[in-house]
Amino acid sequence: MTPPPVSRRRVRGDGVDLAVYEQGDRSRPTVLLVHGYPDTHAVWDEVAGRLAERFHVVRYDVRGAGASSRPFGRKRYTFDYLMADMAAVLDATAPERKVHLVGHDWGSIQAWEAACTMPDRFASFTSMSGPCLDHVAHWMRRNLARPTPANLRRAAGQGARSWYIYFFQTPLLPELLWRAGMAKPFTKALELGEGVPSRAGHPARTMARDAAAGVALYRANMLQRLRRPRDRRTDVPTQVIVPTKDLFVSPHLVGGLAGRVPNLSLRPIAAGHWVPRSHPDVVARWITEHITGVRGGPLSATESRALDRARVAGDRRTFEGSLVVVTGAGSGIGRETALAFAEQGAEVVAADLDLATAQRTAELAGLVGPPGHAFRVDVSDPAAMEDFAKSVMHEHGVPDVVVNNAGIGMAGAFLDHTAEDWQKVLDVNLWGVVHGSRLFAKQMVERGQGGHIVNTASAAAFTPSRTLPAYATSKAAVLMLTECLRAELNGKGIGVSAICPGIVNTNITRTSRFVGQGQDEEARSRRRAARAYARRNYGPERVAEQIVTAVRTDRAVVPVTPEARLSYLASRAAPGVMRLLAKLDVG
Repeated sequence: MTPPPVSRRRVRGDGVDLAVYEQGDRSRPTVLLVHGYPDTHAVWDEVAGRLAERFHVVRYDVRGAGASSRPFGRKRYTFDYLMADMAAVLDATAPERKVHLVGHDWGSIQAWEAACTMPDRFASFTSMSGPCLDHVAHWMRRNLARPTPANLRRAAGQGARSWYIYFFQTPLLPELLWRAGMAKPFTKALELGEGVPSRAGHPARTMARDAAAGVALYRANMLQRLRRPRDRRTDVPTQVIVPTKDLFVSPHLVGGLAGRVPNLSLRPIAAGHWVPRSHPDVVARWITEHITGVRGGPLSATESRALDRARVAGDRRTFEGSLVVVTGAGSGIGRETALAFAEQGAEVVAADLDLATAQRTAELAGLVGPPGHAFRVDVSDPAAMEDFAKSVMHEHGVPDVVVNNAGIGMAGAFLDHTAEDWQKVLDVNLWGVVHGSRLFAKQMVERGQGGHIVNTASAAAFTPSRTLPAYATSKAAVLMLTECLRAELNGKGIGVSAICPGIVNTNITRTSRFVGQGQDEEARSRRRAARAYARRNYGPERVAEQIVTAVRTDRAVVPVTPEARLSYLASRAAPGVMRLLAKLDVG
C-alpha cells in the first residue's frame, strides 16, 4: 500500500527552527518518532509509512540535523535545549493530549530524558539502541562495585563499544573528518556491517554537516551525566527493543532497569544498531502492539501472548507468554518436556501419534501452566506435518520454541535390517525432525522475532554400535542437521540445540524393534532392555530440565546423562577407542 502523504512545516524551538513532518489522520493517536546520530527524520521513513495507516505520525529533524537550524557551540545542545525543542513540537502537533514516544539512538537518549522529566506528556514510550545516560552510569557503577569476572566483562564490553564517544570529545578532529568525506565510508560500513543499503533520504545528503554539528550532543551531555548521574525514573509504560547484535549498545544495559521503570517490557531482536532500517516491519508491529496494549485495544491471541512474554515483572516465569510445540509429547521425554515448559509459564502444544496420550499431556500442562492443546500427527508424513504446522499457526500463532522429540527405537545387526526397517527409522527419527524444523523455522523467520528449535538426538549419535546401525545413523544425522541449522539460522535470531540423552527410563524400550529375532525372543529382549533402563533409574524429567536450560542458554549440543557426556568426550578425544568398543558384542 502507498503510505499516506507527508506534510512539512516549521516549528520554532528554543532559538532554532525545526523541520517537522507529519503523516496520517490527525484525529488518531499521535506517535512521535525521534531520530538519532548522524541521521535525520528520514531514518524512520519505512516505519513511519507503516504506522501512518493507523496513527498520526510526527517526526522532526533535531537541532543540528537535516532541514532544522544548526546552532553554534556545544552549550546549545544540552538536554535543556533538546527538551524545549521536543515540547515545542508536541505543542504544535498534539496540543493537550498525550503522545506515544519512540526514539532510536540519540533520539532514544533524548526520549528517556523526556519520559523521566515530563512524563505527563506521554502515553507510552518505545526505546531502541539508546539508553538513558543516567541509567548507564548507575549500571556501570553497579558492575564495578562488584568486580566479578562477569561484571567486569560486561563493563569492559560496553566501554569498548563506546570508543567513538571518547573520540568525539577531542576538539576539531571529528568535525574535520566528517567534512573531509567520512560520510562515504560510513555509508559503506552501514551497508556491509548492518545490511542497510543507502536509499533516497538515508543517509542524508546533509550528513557531513549534520554529523559535524551533532558531535556537540556528545560533548554537551555525555561526560557530565556519566560522571554525575541523576536518579531518573518514569512510570510511562516503556518498551525497550533490544538489538542483540548492536555494535554500540550492549544488550546487558537493560540489567536493573525494572527497578527504575516499573512498567517495563523487553523485546530482543537479532539485529544491529540501525534496526528501524533493517527490520521496519517488526519495529512497526511492536510499536503498534505496545500502543494497543497501553490503550486497552483489541489484541489477537498471538499479540497478547507476545506482550505477556515481553513484560518484565518480579513474578514473571521464564517462558511466560511463550508458545511451545512438542512432538512425541504423549509420554516419556516429550511429556516431561511439555510439563517443564508449562511450569515456566509456556502455553504448550502437545503432539503425538496417539491423540489420547497427547490430550492427557495437554491436561497435565494446564494444571501447572496455561491451558494446553493436543494434536494428533504422524511426524513421518510430510502432508500431515504441513497441516499440523498451519493449524498451530492459525489457531495459536507462531511458536517460540519447537521440540522435535518424536522417535522410535530399533536394534539388531545391520544385515538383519530390511529396507523397510531403515525406511521406518529414518522416516520418524530423521524426516520427522526435518519436517518440524523446516516448517516451523520458516514461520519463525517470516515473523522476524527469533525462536528456538530443539532436536532430540541421542548418545548413539556419537557412539558407534554394532547393534544399533539404523538408530545410531538416524540420530547422527539429526545431530549434523542441528549443527547445520544452527549455523544457518543464527543470523535470524533462532537458536538450535541437539539434546543427546543416554540411558533414560522411558517406554521406548517397550516399543522398540529388535530385528532378526522371533516374536518370543523379541519380547524377551524388550523386557531385558526395559529392566536395564529401569535399574539405571534416570528419569525423563531430568532430560526435560536440560532441554529447558538449553533453550534458555542457547546451548548447541547437550549430552545429558553421565554416560552420554563421557561418550561425547571420548568421541572427540579418542575416536579410536570408541571404534574398538563398538566391536564388542554386548548382546
